[in-house]
Amino acid sequence: MPKKAPRLLFTEEERQSPELKRAVHKADKAADRLEKAEANIPKKQIKKKERLIDEKSGKVKTKIMFEEIDKKKPSSHLKSEAKAVPVNMAAGTAVNVLRENEDDSTAASTAHGIEKTAETSIRTAKFTYRSTKLKPYSSAEKAEKQADRANINALNKQAKLRSRETSGSNPASKWQQKNAIKKEYAKVKKSGASTQKASEVTKKASKEAAETAKKAAEFVGRHKTAFLIIGLIAALIVIICVVCSSCSVIFEGASSAIAGSTYPSEDSAVLGAEEKYKELEQNLSDTISNYESTHSYDEYVYELDDIEHDPYVLISALTALHQGAWTVSEVESDLSNLFARQYILTETVTTEQRTRTVTHPDGSTSEETYNYYICTVTLINNNLSHIPSEILSEDQLELYAIYMKTLGNRPDLFGDSVYVDKYINTEYEDYAIPPDALSDVKFAAMMNEAKKYLGYPYVWGGSTPSTSFDCSGFVCWVVNHSGWSVGRTTAEGLRQQCVRVSPSNAKPGDLIFFEKTYNTAGASHVGIYVGDGMMIHCGDPIQYANVNSAYFSSHFMQYGRLP
Repeated sequence: MPKKAPRLLFTEEERQSPELKRAVHKADKAADRLEKAEANIPKKQIKKKERLIDEKSGKVKTKIMFEEIDKKKPSSHLKSEAKAVPVNMAAGTAVNVLRENEDDSTAASTAHGIEKTAETSIRTAKFTYRSTKLKPYSSAEKAEKQADRANINALNKQAKLRSRETSGSNPASKWQQKNAIKKEYAKVKKSGASTQKASEVTKKASKEAAETAKKAAEFVGRHKTAFLIIGLIAALIVIICVVCSSCSVIFEGASSAIAGSTYPSEDSAVLGAEEKYKELEQNLSDTISNYESTHSYDEYVYELDDIEHDPYVLISALTALHQGAWTVSEVESDLSNLFARQYILTETVTTEQRTRTVTHPDGSTSEETYNYYICTVTLINNNLSHIPSEILSEDQLELYAIYMKTLGNRPDLFGDSVYVDKYINTEYEDYAIPPDALSDVKFAAMMNEAKKYLGYPYVWGGSTPSTSFDCSGFVCWVVNHSGWSVGRTTAEGLRQQCVRVSPSNAKPGDLIFFEKTYNTAGASHVGIYVGDGMMIHCGDPIQYANVNSAYFSSHFMQYGRLP
């Protein structure tokens, strides 16, 4: 069975290159570890028949051969002896049925305890047995991931060296090159090749990167009207650059920025993906609407979040995930994955013992006990904008933030969406901090840093200027660059590091915490108090806000001061 991660072959010149030597050595070591790990996987022989034609007689003969292959990986799940709990699947969302029906008698409880002890012992034995059986496979999987990382790192180093030796590179081409290398490497793995010349991978990747750049240029050409204003702005930059004698460098950067922040996929693909996601949402809505006709409980209780999503979040996440153009068929599995993460539909069934009067044939009556089933149907919408930080790498999250900041340079795509207005009308109230407040050196340092990011979009999980920020990411970044060291933590994590301050004693530079702005324990939002009832915080976008507004007053938790 061929290895999944190929061994890269480097020339002697590449191995001795100061820029490549370390990366090549790591790739070789990772390949060695992978070979050893795969050798430890249990093997089995399978019998294969091969039909051959005898050259002399012309007759067909059957030759039996034996081939050694890896044994199939054992299942990591333990089979339960208890009665299985039914699981329904609706619109790609798991519906877990939970029943509450326990016998309270002493005898039953004792028997249940003995049964649980025996079952625990059996499970422990099974777990130990399975763990031993699974160890060679998990070791091989870990070694494969390490080999992949080392190989891709070596290929990136090689591509970087080659680009410097030729015409150089700009930020956009570097990103395209890295993306092309990942794709080309994935093709090599899929082909099952056990070895591959590194130079061939980078050569093909360079060709693909050039083709991607060409497609991006063609895309801009197809949308001349949409880019007219951008072109005029670029022209003004050119004029300024001519005066400053540095036109060419800045113009190249401006062109790369435009191409790198534009959705590269066809409009049909973008709109098609949005329609596919809407279909999934409609199926989910239909499932809930028809719940009582497809189930048979006595009573239903519904606790449902709204079914909705931001189309620009969807398209920006897909584009960052693929790091380039895609078609609807290529993102169907991604749509299902995003949908399953966003919407969680569950049913919880509780059983009540009730009594009713029963009339018998002779006219007499009696009281009868029966089970009454109450089904609580819950739909949780985890907010699609919270998902990208869970599934994207740091590089992909940076790209996602760029697309969200520019709307892929296509604000016309979803003009009828209720979400679009917040992106188009991004004006925010300016606020002049009183000069006496800025006399505090530490607070002045905080504001010098914080004001750099006014207007940046809210990106859940974002924690740097390149990815943009969420509320705690923004505050952590500012305080870490203003004399403190709080690391990267949540709003509640920041609150735990602060000394509580009463509202009457709050001063500029204190942090202000809010609760229940979404479903989480403790502080759920944080900003930096700047005095006179104002704060700077990562709303959408980063802006100043009045802490005494109706919304923030209803969620106010406390002020805190960093020691």
